[in-house]
Amino acid sequence: MNQTLLIELRTEELPPKALVKLGAAFASGIEQGLKARDFLDADSVVTPFATPRRLAVLITGVRATSPDKAIREKVLPVSVALDAAGNPTAPLAKKLAAMGRADVTVEQLERAVDGKAESFYYSYTAAGSPLVSGLQAALDETLGKLPIPKLMSYQRPDGSTVQFVRPAHSLIALHGEEIVNLTALGLDAGRTTLGHRFLTDGQPLSISHPVNYAGMLENEGKVIASTTQRKDIIRAALLEQAGADLVLMPESLLDEVAALVEWPVVYECHFEEQFLSVPQECLILTMQTNQKYFALTDSAGKLRSRFLIVSNIATSTPDHIIGGNERVVRPRLSDAKFFFEQDKKKTLASRLPQLANVVYHNKLGTQAARTTRVTRLAGAIAARLGYDVALAERGAALAKADLLTDMVGEFPELQGIMGTYYARHDGEAEQVALAASEHYQPRFAGDSLPATPTGTAVALADKLETLVGIWSIGLAPTGDKDPFALRRHALGVLRMLLEKRLPVSLSALLMDAAAVFDGHAGFKDPAPEVASFIIDRLRGVLRERGFTANEVEAVLAQQPDRLDDIVQRLDAVKAFAAMPEAASLAAANKRITNILKKADGAAGSVDASLLHEAAEQTLAASVARVQPLVAAAFAAGDFAGTLKTLSQLRDDVDGFFNDVMVNAEDAALRNNRLALLAQLHGMMNRVADISKLAA
Repeated sequence: MNQTLLIELRTEELPPKALVKLGAAFASGIEQGLKARDFLDADSVVTPFATPRRLAVLITGVRATSPDKAIREKVLPVSVALDAAGNPTAPLAKKLAAMGRADVTVEQLERAVDGKAESFYYSYTAAGSPLVSGLQAALDETLGKLPIPKLMSYQRPDGSTVQFVRPAHSLIALHGEEIVNLTALGLDAGRTTLGHRFLTDGQPLSISHPVNYAGMLENEGKVIASTTQRKDIIRAALLEQAGADLVLMPESLLDEVAALVEWPVVYECHFEEQFLSVPQECLILTMQTNQKYFALTDSAGKLRSRFLIVSNIATSTPDHIIGGNERVVRPRLSDAKFFFEQDKKKTLASRLPQLANVVYHNKLGTQAARTTRVTRLAGAIAARLGYDVALAERGAALAKADLLTDMVGEFPELQGIMGTYYARHDGEAEQVALAASEHYQPRFAGDSLPATPTGTAVALADKLETLVGIWSIGLAPTGDKDPFALRRHALGVLRMLLEKRLPVSLSALLMDAAAVFDGHAGFKDPAPEVASFIIDRLRGVLRERGFTANEVEAVLAQQPDRLDDIVQRLDAVKAFAAMPEAASLAAANKRITNILKKADGAAGSVDASLLHEAAEQTLAASVARVQPLVAAAFAAGDFAGTLKTLSQLRDDVDGFFNDVMVNAEDAALRNNRLALLAQLHGMMNRVADISKLAA
């Protein structure tokens, strides 16, 4: 009979950062193991549970016995199973005995074609297996494949040694009301578990039926078994306690805190106002990273001196909990304040010589050498873009200086952010100060781009120097290995070029990047390979924006060196592809491309006196009429207008190919027609190679 199944493994406190993955893997493993053995209904529902002290899964529609299964096994080829007289051979008898079918005769075997030869097959019905055997195998497989960060060895009361993520104390296996006799990690399955460590009396909870599990744990055990439910409770409580303020609750922190508590309760705490003189990013980071607290800001984003904590204990007198957490956070904030005050005693510029003691890469020198290269490159890029060269060079020179500060040494996540604070304190220009943080942007997909010209120049320089430098020493990405994040750097360069529509060519940027390595021993310019790598990333970026592969290739086939108008060209191509004339013109353009490839060199200009056929005269006249319109639209950046104008030529192009023999025997006629096609081809492909749109 089909029943709901419950499996719970109760343990000591599991690693909070691993709990979500452990819970998902535990539930998925049991589900997949049972499904593979045909114990689940088609509409079985799987509900995972995970708390700091248990992994569990509830599955509906689980069979007590798997269905009987029809089996058809290949025995041997007929040529091996029978001798020349058609009698059974010794190999056949041996094979049947090995299959446990020694009593089977040749007459009971099926003879069927197997590829080019005939073979014998034996068909039978295998009886279904009891749930206990299938579930035991599924549980063993699941426990063996859990994503455990580090195994712990511990001794059971009977003296046996067990290895698991944390010591396990009990196992529940219920199918309906019946216990399934499983064993795991030295435990025998039963129906009892324990509730909350502090909010209950410690007496076992007996689960009568799997459907009662979550409710009984919550009502009698003070445990919210669902990670998602605990997370939702925490989020709602944080928002309620925050009131008019905003609560900073990144998903990663919510996940970790939900993995630390079984009965979440939110309390409000405070710290001294004096700590607000420290950059709020420092205070927020130390509260989130070290203490798992939730910082609050006002509606303008300014940090408040109150913060929220999530406790595992519900009490009407939480003063000791609040006071304890306030005492714990105070030394952390004091350290941050000390680091900040000490760092301000030295300017960023005074720290630059120390970069010579920091190795960037043993084949590319120190951070000081790299800073010199990035500074030179940032100046060159700023000059190309019409930015302030002096600001770009100053911003690049100071960009990495905060790596040498105490604050960044304690909190590496603040690199760049602290550089901006310290540069402002040192009296640097605002764009120079912002470049310290902006040059890391974009850090990830969807991150904001540098807002200032100086930050943009330094960000491009930083990423391009990395791409060219790392590539030049033979460390290009391979497969899924990209230790220097070159793919991310390439995507960052592309986003700045595309979204800021920077009027600079990719080849010029790579040339400038290679130039800063002049004099570097053994440097080999990898610009062509890096350019190809960036263009490959560009294909993916454009596809993610909704353009088809053919549309993307139509534009990239032109090998554009400047990328600032790529998106606009693609928008025009997309609009053109939707026009009724598009398919015919794309096919014609593809035909023209092939004809011109086969021709021995392009002919010169079109000679009107050699236009004998009416169709070629009509096409030549239309080309002459449309050409200035196309040129004007293209010059104005109206790519959609350029392609729309070309649509007027469809009938004339079709008429030309229907009525005119391009490869005429007369060389003069042939060359003149090739010249006309070459003129048409150049005009048709100014925006994109529309032949790529042809199916």
